[in-house]
Amino acid sequence: MNLDLKKPIVFFDLEATGLNIAKDRIVEMSFLKIYPDGKEEELTWRVNPEIPISKDARHVHGISNEDVKDEATFAEIAPELVKFIKGCDLAGYASNKFDIPLLAEEFLRADVDIDIKKSRFVDVQVIFFKMEQRTLEAAYRFYCDKSLENAHSAQADTRATYEILKSQLDRYDSLTNDTKSLETFTTQNKHLDFAGRVVVNDKGVEIINFGKHKGKPVAEVLQREPGFYKWIMNGDFPLYTKKVFTMLKLKNAFSNIQVGK
Repeated sequence: MNLDLKKPIVFFDLEATGLNIAKDRIVEMSFLKIYPDGKEEELTWRVNPEIPISKDARHVHGISNEDVKDEATFAEIAPELVKFIKGCDLAGYASNKFDIPLLAEEFLRADVDIDIKKSRFVDVQVIFFKMEQRTLEAAYRFYCDKSLENAHSAQADTRATYEILKSQLDRYDSLTNDTKSLETFTTQNKHLDFAGRVVVNDKGVEIINFGKHKGKPVAEVLQREPGFYKWIMNGDFPLYTKKVFTMLKLKNAFSNIQVGK
């Protein structure tokens, strides 16, 4: 089944130096843009991460430090990438947990002005896990009846993810063929930051989702424990998470001023 699109959607996959969103960097990325009329455009880059690739990561994707030492950095590629994905929805495999948070971090590190929160996010892995509970290679075999060659290369994984979503729409009548519905189906928590450290409850209150303050309103913790914000800013947290806490701190301060008038 072809996707019912109102605007382009970009399927993408990232390979990185490791799994720490706050510290690790992209070494390979592939983007496949699908237009409402079915037209396709594809871009793939190897990226110089400017930090060493971990042994575990090299074992997964097979990319060495030598392979990327002469490639462009993310900051150098970013302007072209922004043009490619701006105004598009985004889709990937396990992308809500890793690829989207890491991409957002790279844009912030490169000081690139793009708010990908304006996009809808469709995570094909969530559909698969809710329906079948398997891995990407198994998903490709199950839905597309194909063997995934070159697994863990960004380009192969990106195209496989696109093909899997089309097959999922063919298989499951309960799935609605538009990105808004698919985003709702694949979003497990309503979170403000990509790492899921701050979530919004059913009353619209921003809640801390980790550590000793898990389950408490952010505004309450920031008011009662002023040092918590400084700890976040100095800690090993993603830049986007720090940005969200700063936004909420300023929002809380403004609310207190308004109440005091």
